[in-house]
Amino acid sequence: MDEHQPCGRDVAFTDGTPYLSQTSLFLSCFVAAPNQMKDKSVCTMSVPPNYSDLGKAAKDIFSKGYGFGIVKLDLKTKSQNGVEFNTSGSTNIDTGKAGGSLETKYKLKELGLGLNQKWNTDNTLTTELSVEDQLAKGLKVALDTSFVPNTGKKSGKLKSGYKRDYINLSCDVDFEGPVVHSAAVLGYAGWLAGYQMAFDTAKSKLVQNNFALGYKAGDFQLHTKVNDGTEFGGSVYQKVNNQLETAVNLAWTAGSNNTRFGIAAKYQLDSDASLSAKVNNASLIGIGYTQTLRPGVKVTLSALIDGKNFSTGGHKVGMGFELEA
Repeated sequence: MDEHQPCGRDVAFTDGTPYLSQTSLFLSCFVAAPNQMKDKSVCTMSVPPNYSDLGKAAKDIFSKGYGFGIVKLDLKTKSQNGVEFNTSGSTNIDTGKAGGSLETKYKLKELGLGLNQKWNTDNTLTTELSVEDQLAKGLKVALDTSFVPNTGKKSGKLKSGYKRDYINLSCDVDFEGPVVHSAAVLGYAGWLAGYQMAFDTAKSKLVQNNFALGYKAGDFQLHTKVNDGTEFGGSVYQKVNNQLETAVNLAWTAGSNNTRFGIAAKYQLDSDASLSAKVNNASLIGIGYTQTLRPGVKVTLSALIDGKNFSTGGHKVGMGFELEA
């Protein structure tokens, strides 16, 4: 997720089917959190996460292990000199449309330099050059550019981030537009507070105004958010044991009586296999099964069932392969 995008916009399951992004039961803030606070394993994180990663644990339970309506292949390799190659290809089962991308990553750790390049079948080339921990400890500055050869369209963005104990700051400036995106997250003794904004310098007004509050204690995480004063929600994540992880999402919009919620779980069958399941209030049921065939080879099977129209069809299946060498 892009750093300046609203965190957890409630739109769809990972491949386009409605679901609820990282949202939470505010009641749990008063019921579950106090009990978890008694646990001496309360996380005293040194550097808090980015704003876009708040509530990530619950979001991952809802998003990972599924691929409805597509067949996808991911290949990851690494050369002897440290260059990483990530190749991805997918095809839509319904439309037959295929797409793919190739990404290379190279880092010079001693100089704090990083170079990422990505090309996709839409013929868009993106390049990011970054410098980290050189100008100041915890400071990262990056130049992100994109180029479309077919049209000659070019764009660029200057990105910066600063991470230290108890604080995480970011600021992005787009060369094409007058809008500046920034975010800040403070963390202490398991508590997290975040603010995200977008400021239009041409009009001298805020165009995005988001707040988030979270709590993490051991295997329990709570996240709540308010976007532009109109969208409310959050998430609750609980690792029940070494095999079972659960998450609950809740979201609603001011002026609407439509409360959206979802429940998800991931169960580790053994060291090589896991089963995922989720359901939302639209009666959409997602099931995923992931199996590691051997080290570096993983296959994922998933299905989406429309509970309201079970007999009329419209269900989706998907398959994914991950290869790493």
